Amino acid sequence: MMPKPSFLLPTYDTPLGHRLRSLWSLDPSIHFLNHGSYGATPRFVQAAQLRWREELENEPVRFIGDILPDALRVAGARLARFVGTSPPRLALVENATAGVTAVLRSIRWNAGDRIVLANHAYPAVKNTARYLAERYGLHVIEAQVPWPLTSAEALVEAYTAAIEGGARIAIIDHIFSPLAVVTPLGAIVRLCRERGVQVLVDGAHAPGMLRLSLDALGDMGVDWYVGNCHKWLCAPKGCGFIVATPEGQRDLHPAVISNFYGEGFEKEFAWTGTIDPSARLAITAALEFIEAIGLERYHTALRAQAREASAMLANAWGVVPGAPAEMFAAMVTLPLPVNEPGSKEAVARWRLKLLQEHNIEVPVHAINGRLWVRISAQVYNELSDYEALAQVFA
Repeated sequence: MMPKPSFLLPTYDTPLGHRLRSLWSLDPSIHFLNHGSYGATPRFVQAAQLRWREELENEPVRFIGDILPDALRVAGARLARFVGTSPPRLALVENATAGVTAVLRSIRWNAGDRIVLANHAYPAVKNTARYLAERYGLHVIEAQVPWPLTSAEALVEAYTAAIEGGARIAIIDHIFSPLAVVTPLGAIVRLCRERGVQVLVDGAHAPGMLRLSLDALGDMGVDWYVGNCHKWLCAPKGCGFIVATPEGQRDLHPAVISNFYGEGFEKEFAWTGTIDPSARLAITAALEFIEAIGLERYHTALRAQAREASAMLANAWGVVPGAPAEMFAAMVTLPLPVNEPGSKEAVARWRLKLLQEHNIEVPVHAINGRLWVRISAQVYNELSDYEALAQVFA
């Protein structure tokens, strides 16, 4: 086993806020309100990754052949316990997109099959569906999720209408990336199973932000669940997972076919060619870091901070967030208080303006012709970070 990294862990009584910033490598001059895009890896976890990388390079053949298989099993089992599943159901992948691609490209499609996903689904997922539709003569049906959202029921109704004509598979975002809302999975999954529709959940943001019980979701009817570890679990970039039920594992293969094709879910996904495995192996350090803060404390702090910050911004700007408060967790999306149509050019200009002129890193989105801003809450933030954003438009 690897020695402990040299950087200290927080403790359960460590005060949250700016005093925690030293545990990350983030530029202290930036109000970093965008943990949701690529996460931010604590120094403790970076050190663990570096030590794994050093051991790899010390003797690459011995490491890859003799050490790596068991080390990956340990990391995968640790993560499986955290997300509420059994190790045989979980495989490590580069990211959630790789997991989605593995599922969709493993299905034996028939011309005319229907894929249902939301109009606000992640662009890479929509592109994968479009690619397969063009190749196999499939139909991609978009559930028209309204925005702003008045209730969780409106989201369920959008999926209900989309699967009315049947579908081979429905892709459901657990937390929508641009909208930041948490989906009422139970109701939508039940609708799918009643109609014989297989279910793939894109949980890119959920691990670490929400408490997960993926075996329970499997029992409910979710065939596949993919997630990222580099966001709210604070693992290094290049680290995600796919969880599949025993039925979902049949004929499931990684996006990259390599030496162990046909030898089963575990062996195929464990080796897809030579990569730097250090991000995956550092999962254990990331989980140790989050659990040192206290998982319940972590969840509670993120929700409370997101709610307080969004309420302050909404009041300062005279706007209303895009959905009811109870639909958000550690991110909230609000209208940007500018009289300007939403466009790609406006999105890029405002994001750079906020960063370069005000030292604020926050994503701006164009949704339904309007500009929106999505704030993220993290334990290294304080309300003053969000107040800096509020004052830009005072």
